[in-house]
Amino acid sequence: MKRKVGYTWRLREVMAQHQIFTATELVPLLHERGIDLSASQVHRLVSGTPERLSLQVMAALCDILSCTPADLVATTAENAGVRKTATGDLPTPPANVAKLRPRAARILPDA
Repeated sequence: MKRKVGYTWRLREVMAQHQIFTATELVPLLHERGIDLSASQVHRLVSGTPERLSLQVMAALCDILSCTPADLVATTAENAGVRKTATGDLPTPPANVAKLRPRAARILPDA
């Protein structure tokens, strides 16, 4: 069975819980921990959902916000719908096919 997995990036929520409301407030805090990101990079990190993230940045964010990676990333997993594929086999005809055959037409002369 295939599973569909996803995640939700919750950095903005966790920042708000710690009274940090803008990305610019986060820049010097990251710099103190050796993470040199530009203001625009931090803004994209806060406002978007990253597809890739350095573990150094994750560790710094967890230290700044006194949280765990699980607080920043909420994961989801669900069963994916099973797609039926064609096998090339023809469906079996119903048992009463003989009743469905057309009868020959009789043409009568005009009287």
